[in-house]
Amino acid sequence: MAAATGLIVANLYYCQPLIVLIADEFKIPHADAGTITYLTQAGYAIGLFFMVPLGDKIERKTQILYTTFASVIALIIAATAQSYIVLEIASLLIGITSIVPQLILPLAASLSAPEERGKVVGTIMSGLLVGILLSRTLSGFIGDVLGWRAMFWIASGLCLLLFFIIKKQFPYNKPVFDGSYGQLISSLFTLIKEQPLLREATLINVFSFAQFGAFWTTMVLLLSADPFNFNSATIGLFGIVGASGALAAPLVGKLGDKGSSRVAVGYGCLLIALSFAVFYFSGLSVVGIVIGIVLIDIGLQGVHISNQTRVYSILPEARNRMNTVFMSFSFLGTAAGSAFGLFLWELGGWHAVALGCLLLSGLSFAVYASTYKSKRKVL
Repeated sequence: MAAATGLIVANLYYCQPLIVLIADEFKIPHADAGTITYLTQAGYAIGLFFMVPLGDKIERKTQILYTTFASVIALIIAATAQSYIVLEIASLLIGITSIVPQLILPLAASLSAPEERGKVVGTIMSGLLVGILLSRTLSGFIGDVLGWRAMFWIASGLCLLLFFIIKKQFPYNKPVFDGSYGQLISSLFTLIKEQPLLREATLINVFSFAQFGAFWTTMVLLLSADPFNFNSATIGLFGIVGASGALAAPLVGKLGDKGSSRVAVGYGCLLIALSFAVFYFSGLSVVGIVIGIVLIDIGLQGVHISNQTRVYSILPEARNRMNTVFMSFSFLGTAAGSAFGLFLWELGGWHAVALGCLLLSGLSFAVYASTYKSKRKVL
């Protein structure tokens, strides 16, 4: 499950190191080519909101298989796009069909014992994070050697292979919701209204994911320009540095099993804020950027896994819908953060991006502080 999660979520991030190559082929400004990064994230949020809730209504393995095959088709459309508009549409479709990790996580949570749920979620999230970060490394290398289209062809082949592996290996899982699709979607807003923990965890994730999206989108623009002038393969190597966060994921999950999830959220927010303080002074330093990447990725894992464990601890019969609210808004945060980062880049370059993200960190801490409860009630 961790491997499938990592390989499919990677589809969302292959485009990031390829922005400059895509812009050059379609003869558009580099910053304009960055639109495909937030269109992919926006598509992911749409898929999360409208498709993931179905996991509480229809058999989960069947839904995972159909969605994986649809992802293959979306990737082929991107690989064969002859205009930038078609590539933008394909990017949106790639996002919508790459929701499989968010179908796998509730399935894994439902199969695990309560005392091990945090560890299980952390392990699968390790696979997800490795997929996110190493996708950039692979994409940058493939783009530099074979061109950007080859990456989408390879990704479509990987997803097709996964389709057959999932069909053979994954267990079937019975749904628990008997109402209509309309009632299913309507219940999402009921959950938002009635679950304060869900609202808190989701808001903190929104601001944290926005910072993550802003950084990884604008970092490509920073490293491809003076004084670095790195090619896509070199830029992709920075994804390996970010994989350090994957090492922290199971440890964060174990903290959740011991009842310390909310504390881990606070430390995660602190690390993300610290990363942008480092980035602010590292516009000309590869070492500084590397240190900042380690901080932001470990910090994001602290926030995300801890919040996800907390969300999974309430209403087991609505895990897919809880995950829908939590993740759809989180990735809307990523999409908005990517767009915000591009805006800040045009406004004032790297320093503006760092300052803008520190402002988002402040909002994360504001939510965390405003919803503080005594340690007796911490989840």
